[in-house]
Amino acid sequence: MSKVVATVLDDIGEIRKVDKSNMLAFCVDAAEHYRKAARTAEKISLQYASPANIVVAGMGGSAIGGELLKDWVRDKVQVPVEVNRDYALPAYANKKSLVVVVSYSGETEETLSAFLDAVKRKCMIFCVSSGRSLLEFAEKLAVPYLRVPSGMPPRAALPYLFVPLLKLLEKVGVVEGVSGELSEAIRLLERVCGENAPEKPVKSNFAKTLASGINGSIPVVYGFGVFRSVAQRFKQQFNENSKVPSKWEFFSELDHNEIVGWEKAEKLAECFSTLFIRDKAESNAIRSRIETTKALLPSGSKMFEVWSQGRGVLARMLSTVCIGDFTSVYLAVLRNVDPTLVENIIMLKEKLRQGGAKENVKRELAELAGSR
Repeated sequence: MSKVVATVLDDIGEIRKVDKSNMLAFCVDAAEHYRKAARTAEKISLQYASPANIVVAGMGGSAIGGELLKDWVRDKVQVPVEVNRDYALPAYANKKSLVVVVSYSGETEETLSAFLDAVKRKCMIFCVSSGRSLLEFAEKLAVPYLRVPSGMPPRAALPYLFVPLLKLLEKVGVVEGVSGELSEAIRLLERVCGENAPEKPVKSNFAKTLASGINGSIPVVYGFGVFRSVAQRFKQQFNENSKVPSKWEFFSELDHNEIVGWEKAEKLAECFSTLFIRDKAESNAIRSRIETTKALLPSGSKMFEVWSQGRGVLARMLSTVCIGDFTSVYLAVLRNVDPTLVENIIMLKEKLRQGGAKENVKRELAELAGSR
């Protein structure tokens, strides 16, 4: 590691010069945000029967909580859980479906369209948002909702968008034991956040060390099982915070295609860093696949391991998410880019706004609300 890298990441003043909007604060205070999110989620009140299936409708930072939920419940419930990132819901969605509409801003075009679709199909609907159009129409259409704190980048609002999903499933009788797992996760996050805080020097700070190692390369993140969505979160954070291309895959699927992509990579492999998410509870089959895959990767590709911490599944997932969030911000600092700004997304939304699709959805929602 160069002295320049160590100097930048070990200098709080330099970090603040780059991290102008203090994205790091959301990482440092993650445990407290999850604690507040749990208290906020206790306000959820609804009268729905047990659903036949559950669809989480959202995009980007508002959808990743649904992916984490899907992985967390996979071996716990017999009710299918799917994440919908589209303008329309899947064909099977009907009055027996619980559609959880998640848009932190309340203005996400695709999510408002999915909300309209859910209303038309008479689905059981619950909305999670900080306000604006989604909650305005939820009120007019008498759809139950939870208002979460505003003023954060959607990706930083993960605690407030994920924890309500856990509590919601508990309240409709699909899962149980959420509070116990969440309490352990919050206690663990307090320690993990402290260990990776900006005051901790590179030599004793895993996230800073990892960011230093992958700097200058394209991060490729490999997960498995409940860490499938964690790998996806890593990728998204590298994109939005670090402003770098990134990709994610998961075992065992990646051993049926991805592994061949490295076969003749040669010098190209030097452009990448591969991050393997590991877990003490990983099965022998998965452990064998990971080790074999590592041995098959070209020598020019840098490899790193990120180990989960904790006992419960939720603690192990969130402790790893936390490491990824910290790492992405430290990588932004090394690259001298403000992690908070997302200029391309802003420009894209402005161009799409000119097309009028969202206004058409709002108009139809207003007509439905007026007819009731």
